[in-house]
Amino acid sequence: MLIDLIEKRQSVRKYSTKNIPDNILKNILKAGYLAPSWMNSQPWKFILVKNPETKKMLSELSGFQPHVASADAVVVCVADTFSWDRKEFGEVLKSRGMTEEGLDKIFSTPMFYPPLLGKERTLLRTVEQVTYAVSYMMLTAKDLGVDSCIIGAISSELTVKKDDIIKKVNEALNLNDNQIIATMITLGYPDIEEPTHKLRKDFNQICHFEKIGQKIDF
Repeated sequence: MLIDLIEKRQSVRKYSTKNIPDNILKNILKAGYLAPSWMNSQPWKFILVKNPETKKMLSELSGFQPHVASADAVVVCVADTFSWDRKEFGEVLKSRGMTEEGLDKIFSTPMFYPPLLGKERTLLRTVEQVTYAVSYMMLTAKDLGVDSCIIGAISSELTVKKDDIIKKVNEALNLNDNQIIATMITLGYPDIEEPTHKLRKDFNQICHFEKIGQKIDF
């Protein structure tokens, strides 16, 4: 069952030198490609990085976290705000059979069309969409025997911005001003197999029935 896979997945930061087969890497990426997004906007780009020098730069971008450099591969998950461009997004909506009247409603409603709320909120909504794909890729990796770790502590518009390393990475990855790294996923086979031990708050602190404070007792 999927829940068993979720229970087994854990963050792994020490990897062996064993390479991940190309077909497995492609299937991991395909899981992100197939993930759901608001009105099929797909406001993301996924960059598979294997080059050691590029991984070193990504490690620097993440405060020199060593497992970013030592992982067999890194998936750079990019929030692409250009996906909300009226023409670009409009074509996606039309492919779903939306009428001109429907398009007008979407593009005039802030809840449906983030650019009406400004650049910052558009980025926020875009990152929200990327997180869905991240989960799909990490669970697919585990299902295929590959361990992973999500890298959220990176220099970007979302955290602490260090312009020099951002510029180096953006140039290496050919990113434009509308494309911002939301997170990264390191991928590899574990150096040492360790038993899964998830530390979580009590179930009833997190999950509630009907309203906060009411337990789920079934």
